[in-house]
Amino acid sequence: MDQPMSLDRNNRVAAAPFSRWRKYGFYYVMLLPAIVCFLLFEYAPMYGVLMAFKNYRFVDGILGSPWVGFEYFEQFFNDIFFWRIIRNTLMISGLHLLFGFPAPIVLALLLNEVFHSKFKRIAQSLSYLPHFMSWVILAAILVELLSPSRGVVNYLITLFGGSPIHFLAEPHMFIGVLVISHVWQGIGWGSVVYLAAIAGISQDQYESATIDGANRFKQMLYITIPSLVPIMTILFILNIGKIMNAGFDQIFNLYNPAVYSVADIIDTYVYRIGLLEAKYGFATAIGLFKNMIGLVLVIGTNYIVKRFNEHGIW
Repeated sequence: MDQPMSLDRNNRVAAAPFSRWRKYGFYYVMLLPAIVCFLLFEYAPMYGVLMAFKNYRFVDGILGSPWVGFEYFEQFFNDIFFWRIIRNTLMISGLHLLFGFPAPIVLALLLNEVFHSKFKRIAQSLSYLPHFMSWVILAAILVELLSPSRGVVNYLITLFGGSPIHFLAEPHMFIGVLVISHVWQGIGWGSVVYLAAIAGISQDQYESATIDGANRFKQMLYITIPSLVPIMTILFILNIGKIMNAGFDQIFNLYNPAVYSVADIIDTYVYRIGLLEAKYGFATAIGLFKNMIGLVLVIGTNYIVKRFNEHGIW
């Protein structure tokens, strides 16, 4: 009796993948274009990482160019701008994380408390709008708003007796512009994930809390926010992994030589070295160094978070 039962169980195990394909095959086919794009644009370009270890010459190609080992990495570590761009990258990314990470959570909590559906839709639409604009457009808007001669902000400052401020040319002001515009651009779209998570919370919990006498603030404090902890944890870990990306598009469209001392980051430095000076191997080495730091930060943050609670990426 044991042998036929064992064979039947093995047959069911062997047939399980095929039954799964028959049941979910259509969804796998829908996923296929995304997988192909991911392989083509994310994994295939990794072949170019070899340039970080080679004296790349266009006529020889990547494989034909001579090896230089870790020469470019040593050159970067000894570069006179090394500490400046590392400091600027970490400072700007840290401020983006400090103010940009909690902002969507706060907005989602506030929108969740709005009962007027029309006002809620308008507020959401207005908050989402900057996300769908490129930084070329957003930078042009900011330049006009902050212009010392014709900008609305400086008009209000002079109206109250102040002097015009060159926000985009003064280093101590430029960082504030970066942080505020980063929050403005991402707060609405970032709140979408949290609003979706809030929508998935069981209404029974709120009804029970109401019966027990909890007001809206206490319901938010003891039900909504704890329910958001898993998604907050995952997004925080992912944001830590991107801390070496201080926002190239934003800074490139806003900065100028007057604020290089506080705004020159790894990505803008790579742009100048790689594309303007054609030092492809050196620029690739810097990019590889940045990405390795990001990988270490993701793994380390995930490990630390898992030590304190069960939520994490893996």
